Amino acid sequence: MDEEEVAALLRDSRKLQLATINPDGTPHLVTMFYGLSGGRLTFWTYHKAQKTKNIARDSRVTCLVETGDDYFELRGALVYGKAELIDNPQDILAVGMDVTRRMTGLADVEQLREYVEHTGRKRLAFVVEPTRVVSWDHRKLA
Repeated sequence: MDEEEVAALLRDSRKLQLATINPDGTPHLVTMFYGLSGGRLTFWTYHKAQKTKNIARDSRVTCLVETGDDYFELRGALVYGKAELIDNPQDILAVGMDVTRRMTGLADVEQLREYVEHTGRKRLAFVVEPTRVVSWDHRKLA
């Protein structure tokens, strides 16, 4: 896929698989709802989460966004990069509001602000600075 197609896939999807590196070198793989900031992937998570500990030790991550059920519908993007910590409360809230909007499908999540602020006290946020993107679109194979 070209850059515009990858950007559209990231914009239209809501979940990604996030891989971080465990202390023993094995992958730690989780599904996350995510946001976008300037075209870059963002996510938030709890301070004590394994992924937070892994990123603090080694900021390299791989994010997979994919869609399609049939082989000839499959398309996706692998975003390799470094997860950069966002620890400013206002910026964490902004990521949380974006993730919540995308997760719920609501155009306006202001009614959920109090909840997002409350849960945000226990969270950090990250932005993925991409180093490489690999993509595919099996719809083009037919």
